[in-house]
Amino acid sequence: MGRPPKFGRDQILDGALAIVAEDGPGAATMAAIAARLGAPTGSLYHRFGSRDLLIAALWLRGVHRFQDGFVAALAAGDPYAAALHTPRWCRDHPAEAAVLLLHRREDLTARWPAELGAEVAGADTRVRAALDAFAAERPGLDRERLVFALVDVPYGAVRRHLLARRPPPPLVDDLVLATCQAVLPPP
Repeated sequence: MGRPPKFGRDQILDGALAIVAEDGPGAATMAAIAARLGAPTGSLYHRFGSRDLLIAALWLRGVHRFQDGFVAALAAGDPYAAALHTPRWCRDHPAEAAVLLLHRREDLTARWPAELGAEVAGADTRVRAALDAFAAERPGLDRERLVFALVDVPYGAVRRHLLARRPPPPLVDDLVLATCQAVLPPP
């Protein structure tokens, strides 16, 4: 019977997350992640066959974590909570927010691992389905208007703060909410 692994999947991903958030995706080499954790490089390769697979798994984990709250707010029929999810999540998860919102997926890895192809391709499926379902339940609600209010505005509102390596201030919530109320019909 083998020993349980000393470094778990999330622990390794957290080490990679810290490096990417602090120094950018290029700094997150297997050796740098291993050094950060005090782990042998072989442990990382045992869990993730390549750096690309590790970074892709990190990105997917962040996407799923972010989407959980956004989708839940839409399912509850609250577009304002969905829009406010972005700045609030960025304040609560600054490192993950930096990875997701400051780096294009294509910039994170040299090649997206084939074994994650379907999961990567479908990463936005849940959000699209939630937006479609919300719009379908509200005849006359323009989907483009909905996406602008719930996706484009919050993203634009937090991006410059993340670029400056600071959390979006609470005022951003007020501005996002005011914009949503101006753009969308009342829920």
